[in-house]
Amino acid sequence: MAMQAAPAGQASATTQLLMGIAPWLLIFVVFYLLMIRPQQLRVKQHQASLKAVKKGDEVITGGGIRGRVTKVTDDEAEVEIANGVKVRVIKSTLSQVLSPNAKPAND
Repeated sequence: MAMQAAPAGQASATTQLLMGIAPWLLIFVVFYLLMIRPQQLRVKQHQASLKAVKKGDEVITGGGIRGRVTKVTDDEAEVEIANGVKVRVIKSTLSQVLSPNAKPAND
């Protein structure tokens, strides 16, 4: 009778261990699906938009300066922020690429 009780006790301990770990696994899966995965998709989208920057696009820099792209190289872009005022920026510092024919929200 003592032999039969030992395996049942071990199965119970294994079940308790799994039941203790299951909520943590569930929390991690939900966290991944709701927070990590969408952020990864946004980063990929942002990198794709930076690679697709071309002359004539309107961009917003990380500092909040808005301008029109006049020249693009591999890792830099020349942005005209006012008539005759051009600055060179690193592409990775661009926070947003706007479509050239988009209208402002307040018009």
